[in-house]
Amino acid sequence: MEKKRKKRNKKTAFIGKRLYNYYGRTGFYLFVWESVKKAFLPIVAVVILLFLFNKYVFNINEGLETITATFSRIGVLTTFFVSETLLGIIPPEIFIAWTKKTPEPILNLVFLATLSYIGGLVSYFLGKTALRIKVLKEYLEVKMIDNLKNTRKWGGFLILVGALLPLPFSIACLAAGMIKYSFRNVIFFGLFRFARFAIYAWAIFKVVD
Repeated sequence: MEKKRKKRNKKTAFIGKRLYNYYGRTGFYLFVWESVKKAFLPIVAVVILLFLFNKYVFNINEGLETITATFSRIGVLTTFFVSETLLGIIPPEIFIAWTKKTPEPILNLVFLATLSYIGGLVSYFLGKTALRIKVLKEYLEVKMIDNLKNTRKWGGFLILVGALLPLPFSIACLAAGMIKYSFRNVIFFGLFRFARFAIYAWAIFKVVD
């Protein structure tokens, strides 16, 4: 039994080492580092701009309260879901700030994260469907050539990066669908989307009263 356990651990370590070397050789770690660098400054800039805009230009809290009073929760969540499914048209930070002004901010934040996650899964199937439409397939293959190439190389780890960082999560899922990447892996790696919303909410909630 002990022998089998040691053999299994050795095999796992070997596979882990091979994966580590593979991702290093294909430039995955450099890609993640560059993405983190690109993401860090915009995040800091958004928080600072929100603070300055709120203090000197326009009271964001009043604006968010107006949105909360004018539009129903279903309407806002539906708009967000459509945006997250169609390549992240509207920055999710706006909706995260909106949740702070609602009677149940944490619950609505969970709704947002869930809808974003589901929107990514829907994008996956849109990617698979696009393969059947020749014109759309050719258009997307040209427009998303880098995403498709990276998804073929790195698979689920690219989904993870898209879920965590301020990169279009739906685009990563769309590319995964177009190359027929494992849906099970998309489901798993996409769960990190919830962590992203928690981190962003922590930063944005400090700005919005």
